[in-house]
Amino acid sequence: MPPPFPLGPSLWAATAPPAPPTPPLAESVTTDVCVIGGGYCGLSAALHLAEAGISVRVLEAEEPGWGGSGRNGGQVIPGLKYDPDELEEKFPGEAGARLVAFAGGTADTVFDLIAKHRMDVPHTRAGWVQGAHSAEAMAEATRRAEQWARRGVAARVLDTAQTASLLGTGKYVGGWLDPRGGAVQPLAYARGLARAAQTAGAIVHGRTGATSLTRRNGRWEVSTASGASVTAEQVVVATNGYSGDLIPNLRRSVIAMNSFIVATEPLSDNLRHTVLPQGHVSSDTRKLLLYFRLDHEGRLLMGGRGPLREPKDEADWAHLERVTAKMFPQVGSARIAYRWCGRVALTRDFLPHLHMPAPGLLVDIGCMGRGVGLQTAMGRAIARYLRSSDPAELPLPPTPIAAIPLHGARRLYVSAIIAWYKMNDAGIG
Repeated sequence: MPPPFPLGPSLWAATAPPAPPTPPLAESVTTDVCVIGGGYCGLSAALHLAEAGISVRVLEAEEPGWGGSGRNGGQVIPGLKYDPDELEEKFPGEAGARLVAFAGGTADTVFDLIAKHRMDVPHTRAGWVQGAHSAEAMAEATRRAEQWARRGVAARVLDTAQTASLLGTGKYVGGWLDPRGGAVQPLAYARGLARAAQTAGAIVHGRTGATSLTRRNGRWEVSTASGASVTAEQVVVATNGYSGDLIPNLRRSVIAMNSFIVATEPLSDNLRHTVLPQGHVSSDTRKLLLYFRLDHEGRLLMGGRGPLREPKDEADWAHLERVTAKMFPQVGSARIAYRWCGRVALTRDFLPHLHMPAPGLLVDIGCMGRGVGLQTAMGRAIARYLRSSDPAELPLPPTPIAAIPLHGARRLYVSAIIAWYKMNDAGIG
């Protein structure tokens, strides 16, 4: 049993394989590429660079997977917030087609890497069901399924009864099924990426926060709190929802929100057959969505938004406990065994952002709740770009960093919406 809040580990920290050794940077070094941030993007970039024979050092302020990469719901969902037709409208011509192909293949990237490197990562790939909470949302889900089906995906629309059968709850009017989706133990996966990167030759340093970036004689010097530094031709910054002030305005270019999750104790065999009985994962069509799945040991997870601030006590998860009981009454009094949260970074346009604020400096930020697949694939794309200098290797064109106007006021606005959501339990009757 985990220790009481707030010292208890997340479910993932309690069940992941041990972390690989990642000793702090002890002396100043020189390398081809320095990656700042040991989440999915940074570790994937390091892995793919090292496999290409490029020397790379990863600097992580805590340990690989400590941030959102090791605290999310573990759902591997392809695509972006925009549907394929919308993406091609936003990015006409070859750029749009390339972005759609990238977005559609993000889940493949994850499961291919797990298989290739024989990672010790509990995972499943039965598909993702998106439940529609209203007639309007059902029309949207139908369009989404049809667009992916036109592009060769075996997506299908689900009626009310089919959705209830696959999810184990009758709270949706219908939905659609994307067979590309699945789930991983997210911290185990982050640690698996770190091990694979190390095996390929990358050097990963934990407990080594970057404190400043300085351009000297055409190279970058990355200083750390210990006084040791890394000199590199190129630097990748992939700190996402945990970005500080290392890059001017980067932190204020996103809204960093906490995604809150609760998990029950393992359900009995009888109950497991009534909740997501075929092993699908699910998130719904609400603006402040709910997402849920069973883990590899039969625990029911329910996730959603909570306060933007860090949690104070167990009451900050109470809305998710109420939602769980309403959506899955058959679970009854199953004990909530774990409560945790992790930050996601939301951009104004709900797209991931790439920035090049200076020569040899590439920044990636923005996951919008699909970070497992998206950021893994983004790391691979960044590695390919750094090797070739071909802009076509990047799924999106780099843009200038732009702070969100009235950033603090927008955070208050989002907090008010979340408070309303919590009081109303997302409209679930």
